[in-house]
Amino acid sequence: MTAVAIVFWLSVGLLVYAQLGYALLLAALARLRRTGPGGLRPGLAVAPDVSVIVAAYAEEAVIAERVENLLALSYPRERLEVIVACDGSPDATARLAGEAGADLVLELPRGGKIRAQDAAVGRARGEILAFTDANALWEDDALARLVAPFADQEVGYVCGDVRFVGSEGTNQEGLYWRYEMALRRLESTLRSVTGGNGAIYATRRESYLKVDPIMGHDLSFPFNLVKRGWRAVYAPDARARERMVPSIEGEFARKRRMMSHGWPIVVRGGMLSPRGYDPLYALMIFSHRVLRYASPFLHVVALGTSVALLGHGWVYAVAVAVQLAVLAAALLAPVAPSRPLLVARYYVLTTASLAAGLWDWLVRGTEAGWEPAEGTR
Repeated sequence: MTAVAIVFWLSVGLLVYAQLGYALLLAALARLRRTGPGGLRPGLAVAPDVSVIVAAYAEEAVIAERVENLLALSYPRERLEVIVACDGSPDATARLAGEAGADLVLELPRGGKIRAQDAAVGRARGEILAFTDANALWEDDALARLVAPFADQEVGYVCGDVRFVGSEGTNQEGLYWRYEMALRRLESTLRSVTGGNGAIYATRRESYLKVDPIMGHDLSFPFNLVKRGWRAVYAPDARARERMVPSIEGEFARKRRMMSHGWPIVVRGGMLSPRGYDPLYALMIFSHRVLRYASPFLHVVALGTSVALLGHGWVYAVAVAVQLAVLAAALLAPVAPSRPLLVARYYVLTTASLAAGLWDWLVRGTEAGWEPAEGTR
């Protein structure tokens, strides 16, 4: 076998493993272990004091509903504090949050979401710190279910389940997200999750970390807490919903922005350092994060080597044909928006967004501030 053929099979093998093999491996390990979700205790005997923090920028369209939704949760009101941290909002976000009943509204200079969250944590009274997006809505019992895993003293981070609503557009994020939640459940069962989401998550006060303002909590918190001896788990019954970006193109832009914040975490935020990882969690990080983020480059290598190997076996011709067919389907989707073509376009563009986010970070740098994603309010 030539060196080119070895590179081809290696790149294809890693892609197949990252997209499918990893899930099968986790399922097999979970079946062998035969434990409940993470071996967690049933819940807390007494509801802890919780501060729910909403970092907001230009959210006047949704902030009142967000605050009202939190205040209406079936959680003891005397143990719940709602804080809205306005990150230099140029509109009426702060006033509307106060009128809706937020316990504390912070009007901060523009510094980015992370610094707004840090400021709110500094003023919060809760022993548990919960976080949510301004455009998310929680189910009635979401907070109680989110804090229940903290009955286990090893748990330092809990993320809930977010469901995307608004399927009238072309975006196929819901399909991907269901798969992602299945992986998260398996990771939590076996060890700890490797990533979270901004719509619904919580930490203990003592496990909260201050990170670089361009590095979001979603990706930096789980692995960093594991390195510090905590578990990071998934609570599937703590449910939130959030409006999905309507178009695939909008999803590409959203993920591109997210990865401009994600790549600094991967490259210099400690993710690649094995220090603090046990072997199983190191495998999870490599499989679910490192290989996932490397996928656009693996695709380029797979296509290039398969073209170079044409004439050396039918399998290489099939590989070229399949890859070109997926690209053609992605190009055709805007004029013939059938579900298979839209899924192909979603896959191609969201995979490309990983590389685009790296380009943005390396060439232009990443700002700490953020703007609400298109069509999500």
